Order: sequence, then structure tokens, then C-alpha cells
Amino acid sequence: MAELLDDLRAETASFEALLRPLGDDDWERPTPAEGWAIRDQVSHLAWFDDAAGRAVTDPDGHRAALAGSGRGDGPGDVAAGGPAGSWVDALVLEARGRTPADLLAWFRTARARSIEVFTTLGARDRVPWYGPDMSGASFVTARLMETWAHGQDVADALGVTRPPTARLRHVASIGFRARPYSFAVRGLPAPAEPVRAELTMPDGAMWTAGPGDAESVVRGPVLDFCLAVTQRIHLSDTALEMAGSPAREWMEIAQAFAGPPGRGRAPVSG
Repeated sequence: MAELLDDLRAETASFEALLRPLGDDDWERPTPAEGWAIRDQVSHLAWFDDAAGRAVTDPDGHRAALAGSGRGDGPGDVAAGGPAGSWVDALVLEARGRTPADLLAWFRTARARSIEVFTTLGARDRVPWYGPDMSGASFVTARLMETWAHGQDVADALGVTRPPTARLRHVASIGFRARPYSFAVRGLPAPAEPVRAELTMPDGAMWTAGPGDAESVVRGPVLDFCLAVTQRIHLSDTALEMAGSPAREWMEIAQAFAGPPGRGRAPVSG
């Protein structure tokens, strides 16, 4: 958990580094998420950081609020092409009146508060969220994954290329473990065949998951895998190689984030 929290702090710093040089007009730049500007990516993270802190400190209250709100199916990820007009869209619309300085202060305060709360979590503690409860380790990993993914939206809007880091192992991990969920959220039967991932980290080391004797394998750069499972890129625009139909069927619908199926991104390459 200490390592996870350190990496979440580092990912937070990387996200803030994208925002600090921006002028007020830059916050209105459109991102690849249809209808979302940079400001919306920030308010989205800030709102869910506040919610994450409450889920840890007052789990019963969080469950009660979900029961009365109709939001129990999960926040989805509109920024990855989730359903338009969802309540997540409504949340960013509510924040449109805030100034960029106010949004940045909100994000910083909400993130700092949530990280402080996360220090009380054990790796196996259960935390209620939108959809199934999560372990403490998975909960923190999910916040890191969300920060990285929405940071990618901001970087794309700015035309910035971010160097991949070793923190991508966390995104890869939650994306790999979400394989059954990718099918379940679409009402498809859980896959019986095992799949293995063999991904090249930025330093050249190999990151692997899944049984070593699995016949179906996903191979390629960890960055491409992470972009694919967070639906920030179309599978055809990656350098990923999939051996066996179970691997390909999964990667075509892979979804690391909670909520209803995302629409993903349109292909760029011809």
C-alpha cells in the first residue's frame, strides 16, 4: 500500500504538471472525449476524489447515498466514450461555472484529502464504490489508473507526448484483472479460457500476468496495453499482438474502468 500511495502521489504530480502552465483559455480546449474540455477532466477527477474519501471514511453513508441516487451501476467513463447524457456528464456541467484556478484548487484539495484517507486502508479492506466493493489495494490502484487515463486525455488535447513510466504496471494490473468484468458489463458469459499478458515495460523489462502455459497471449508495449484497456486508443492503432481468439475477443472490449461499456475511440490509422 505504501508503494501504491507513493506512485499515486507521483502520478498526481505528473497530472498537475500538465495543468500548471495553462492559461485560462487552455482549460477550454476540447479533449478526445466528445463534449469534454480539459476543465471537465479536472472536475471529474476532483468530484470522484471527494467521493472516494467519503467511501472510505463513511462506507455505510456511501452505500445509502448510492441506494437513493440510482447511481449504483457505476460512474462509467464518459471521457473514454461512455454513454452521453449520463449523470457523469451532469456532474461536469455543474462544475462549468468554476474558474480554472478554483478547479485546480479543488483537485489539489480533494486529491490530498483522499490520499490521506487512503493511508488508513489495508490492502484487503473492502471499500464500497459504484458497482462491486473493491479491496483497498484495488481502490487505490483504480484512482491511479483514472489519473493516468484522464491525464492522457489532457495530454492529447495539448498535443503533448508523455514518457511512459514504471507506474504503468499498476494500470496494466487492474486492466488485466478486469478481464472478466469486460465481458460481464456487456452481458456476455465469463471466458473459460485463460489468457496471458507479456508486456514490455519502458525500461525493457517484461511484465507478465496469467498462467505461463496459456495458449492465448497478448504481447506488446505496456503503454499500448494500458491505452487499450482504458479505451484511450483503438486496438488497431496499437502494436499489440494477440495470439488466439480468447485474447483478441477480450482486447476488443477490454475495459479497466467501472461502469457501463464505453464506446472507445475511433481508429486513426487507415
